[in-house]
Amino acid sequence: MKPRIAVLGCGYWGSNHIRTLKALGALHAVSDANPARAEGFASEQDCLAIEPEALFGRKDVDAIVMALPPQFHADMAVRAVEGGKDVLVEKPIALTVADAERSVKAAADNGRVFMVGHVLRFHPAFETLKALIDNGELGEVRYIHSHRLGLGKFHTENDALWDLAPHDLSMILAITGSEPVEVRGEGAALLDRLSDFAHLHMRFPNGLRSHLFASRLNPYRERRLTVVGTKAMAVFDDVEPWERKLAVYRHAVWQDSGQWAFTANEPSYVAVGEGMPLTRELEHFIQCIETRAEPRTSGEEAIRVLRILTAGTVAHTGSPS
Repeated sequence: MKPRIAVLGCGYWGSNHIRTLKALGALHAVSDANPARAEGFASEQDCLAIEPEALFGRKDVDAIVMALPPQFHADMAVRAVEGGKDVLVEKPIALTVADAERSVKAAADNGRVFMVGHVLRFHPAFETLKALIDNGELGEVRYIHSHRLGLGKFHTENDALWDLAPHDLSMILAITGSEPVEVRGEGAALLDRLSDFAHLHMRFPNGLRSHLFASRLNPYRERRLTVVGTKAMAVFDDVEPWERKLAVYRHAVWQDSGQWAFTANEPSYVAVGEGMPLTRELEHFIQCIETRAEPRTSGEEAIRVLRILTAGTVAHTGSPS
């Protein structure tokens, strides 16, 4: 029998978890601070509606997916694991490294699965890209840059960096296998005192460099991760259709008689099996609950992501600038 999972937080992303878990046959209950919202989803999905305060002590709930405003994640996660529940916490798992460490430690102390919703780690195109890198197809990776741009969403507690960058940082950390030794952030606040545009510059122990650009005030959508290696370059572009999501460029650059020369080749598109990342993520969560395995996107990884976010955050005071 599949684990009985409750979703705490029935907002935009929580509703996606609700529908996906229902399709996987693992949705047991929904919960929200707004009882009417929870009742509506419970009626629609034929599951229980449970008040948040009652959720953590329920014996018929094995695990909880948390899709709350991030300032509530740590306290709720601690209550859940102390109540014997496995948890999947949406990103970011907290707004401070200390809160993240507190919730991850509580899960370890109570022997509970703790997974974080870095959903793009489960995207088939990223999984294929990671396999190409691991197999040496790109040579030695020297540079990674990521662009995640669009219009919205706007939050009162976290800026564009904290809202948009965790997915990309998770992918970058998976590729590099290490934390950066240097992080430098730049940000611009146009609407309020939170960055609407954010840049991160990172340097890793082996000399690899990485740059991330996130914006919630951009007129067009861009979802692109580029990896530059010594043999080839690869681009994971999630805006493209499935047959063009992963491109490999086998450009060549060399010196000839003291001058630089290069050849620019057309991209070759790598076949990627279609699959919804959220479905694959929740399937992985269910498998971890059943086998007690460490999740691919663990709490420890999320702490590493938060350290980078914290180091790269730009504080704005006074009028937007």
